[in-house]
Amino acid sequence: MAKIKIDLHDIFNKGKSIDAELNRAINEAVEKGIKLVEIIPGKGSGQLKKHVLRFLEQKHIRALYHRIEKDSKNWGRLFVHFKKQ
Repeated sequence: MAKIKIDLHDIFNKGKSIDAELNRAINEAVEKGIKLVEIIPGKGSGQLKKHVLRFLEQKHIRALYHRIEKDSKNWGRLFVHFKKQ
């Protein structure tokens, strides 16, 4: 299964860069019919993960995917599952 993986460790303190990277990954998944995007905000203080979740809950973004899965074994990782097209 094809998937996109983005690691946000390198841009954790650059809000606009984070949003741009998330937008790029979401749009690429939609355009290419990719079913899964793995996002690694890391563990840290949890602020980056909260930022990512707020981004994903925006109405126009939420309409693009099916569900978010939080990794039960690694809470510094999220999976965004896309609707079948």
